[in-house]
Amino acid sequence: MRPEALNPLFVETDALDGVGPKLKKPLDKLGLTRVRDLAYHLPERFVTRRVVDNLDEASEGEQIVIALTPTEYRSSRNQRGPYRVLAQDAAGNICALTYFGRASFTAKKLLPVGEKRWVSGKLERYGDMLQIVHPDHVEEEGGDALGRLNEPVYALSEGLTQPRVAALVAQALERLPGLPEWIEPRQFEKEGWPNWRDALHLAHKGENQGARDRLAYDELLANSLALMLVRADNRRRKGQALNGDGHLRDRLQLPYSLTGAQARSVREIEGDLAQEAPMLRLLQGDVGAGKTVVALYAMLMANEAGKQAALLAPTEILARQHYETLRQMAAPTGIEVALLTGRDKGKTRESILMGLMDGSIDVVVGTHAIFQDSVSYKDLALVVIDEQHRFGVQQRLQLASKGRAAPHTLAMTATPIPRTLTLAQYGDMDVSRLDEMPPGRQPIDTVVVSQDRMEDVVAGVARHIGANEKGGGQQAYWVCPMVRDNETADIAAAEERYAMLKERFGDDVVLVHGQLKPEAKDAAMERFASGQAKLLVATTVIEVGVDVPAATLMVIEQAERFGLAQLHQLRGRVGRGSEKSVCLLLRGSALSETGRKRLALMRETQDGFRIAEEDLELRGGGELLGTRQSGDTPFNVANLEQITRLLPAAHDDARLLMDRDGGLASERGEAARYLLYLFERDWGVQLLRGG
Repeated sequence: MRPEALNPLFVETDALDGVGPKLKKPLDKLGLTRVRDLAYHLPERFVTRRVVDNLDEASEGEQIVIALTPTEYRSSRNQRGPYRVLAQDAAGNICALTYFGRASFTAKKLLPVGEKRWVSGKLERYGDMLQIVHPDHVEEEGGDALGRLNEPVYALSEGLTQPRVAALVAQALERLPGLPEWIEPRQFEKEGWPNWRDALHLAHKGENQGARDRLAYDELLANSLALMLVRADNRRRKGQALNGDGHLRDRLQLPYSLTGAQARSVREIEGDLAQEAPMLRLLQGDVGAGKTVVALYAMLMANEAGKQAALLAPTEILARQHYETLRQMAAPTGIEVALLTGRDKGKTRESILMGLMDGSIDVVVGTHAIFQDSVSYKDLALVVIDEQHRFGVQQRLQLASKGRAAPHTLAMTATPIPRTLTLAQYGDMDVSRLDEMPPGRQPIDTVVVSQDRMEDVVAGVARHIGANEKGGGQQAYWVCPMVRDNETADIAAAEERYAMLKERFGDDVVLVHGQLKPEAKDAAMERFASGQAKLLVATTVIEVGVDVPAATLMVIEQAERFGLAQLHQLRGRVGRGSEKSVCLLLRGSALSETGRKRLALMRETQDGFRIAEEDLELRGGGELLGTRQSGDTPFNVANLEQITRLLPAAHDDARLLMDRDGGLASERGEAARYLLYLFERDWGVQLLRGG
């Protein structure tokens, strides 16, 4: 049960004064659904203003507070033009207060001629006149304006204004209860941080690094603690020790031997499976490092012990692909591999469900459909999860309830994650890293080309796909730019590029983006995978792991807009066959210093782990994968810089609480319960019997 003191923070925002259905919509859009969310909606930045007696004291571009007296109104002949209020300072200098659109209706009321007003805003020049466009504040007395010399700027959505959000945040902060301290006393004193309630008040007031760090640390501590609780619970659970005798693995006829990293990972998994405590291991491998082979070895170990294994993929396309790959690789062993997706209906579905129940199916591959209530297993002992970041800890806990005993779990990800973030996201798991490439994979040539050379690039694509030969040529991807977090604009960009390329290449081109119906998306992917279509135009949705060995050219438009890790993921779509592959990074003309470094690094290395570490360096407090993605960081308060700096201490703090301070049953543990509920990591508490 959530501690009672926290209940006022978890009521819906419409309990606050002034929030009706009309305001609730834009708040919901920002994820501000409860009072707690508003309290943690920290300012993105602060506007710092200076009080000046007259305009001579101020410089252009500066944020100022000044007393002005309006002298005349000037409206524009053009309806869309500006509405100006001319006003005079104490020294007689004239400044225009400029309004556009609907705001001009209130300008007269706010600024009556001949009456002094305090005006806050950014001083600019228009022609030979100084002006302030849309002043931030106009006050009769100086008090209020002068009190806003350091003003927070919040993220908004349509229908919200800065003053409205600030007023709601103030209401949320009034409702904060006093809570006991959960940070380890020596850590708390060493940092000299404020208590929790003060930290939230201070973080909204001004650039207070100590308050911000304290709040970030709380989030990191909650996460570390929850993951440790999951891990401790996992160790207490009774699983099944699986001791395979090797008879199925010996029958494999792989065309190559395992790399050192693959062999090491297989040994680590074998050691885990031999224990009764269920395995919880993350297999991190770069694109093409051979994770599927390692997963197959693990599943065969379960089969050798007479048990079943399941592989969970995030999308249907990937599930089909894994199914085909595993079926071919495992053919010599004679095990029965089945595919189950949400699309299977009628007799097909029934026979698969029967096979899982009677144990005649050894390995099942599918989307989350394989864990629906209607699906029962004879003896499921191993679950392999592909692209781990799409499934949170909670989903993993649900899977644990499917086997007779808790099944062993092997999670895989092709997103190389810097070591710091591995701890943040997977602190409850042991980690194996595939940091060697299998033999025979050729390096990919990476070339940076200016967007201005579009005609040359299209001509190069034509040569590559053998547009003039019947049935000849190779295949290519064309990925369209990310338009700053705006999926609709991403799709528009892709559709426009598709139309242009279709004019040139006709039916050889297919389009895939996130808003296509699944059937249409699958059909387009199918045409490309089977080689009927030569060129696939896509937004960034081209699935992680889509495997088309004949595709040997990747074109990425406006590559400077992507995060490094994402560019690396996209590049990994090619280079999967024996032919030489090329990746063209098309760059726009305005390239920032970070953009330049990023593209240079892509040319220089194909080591995903190095790229991930450097990406973290380059971005600092930014976001790891360009725009926020599910695989980014599990945090809303802590930024990357804070994660890197504070996570090791938070992790140690959580360990001290668990190992030295008596866990959640101690006095500090009681305080930590508040923390877990506050950050909704309470699945950590629920695991404790009777928590």
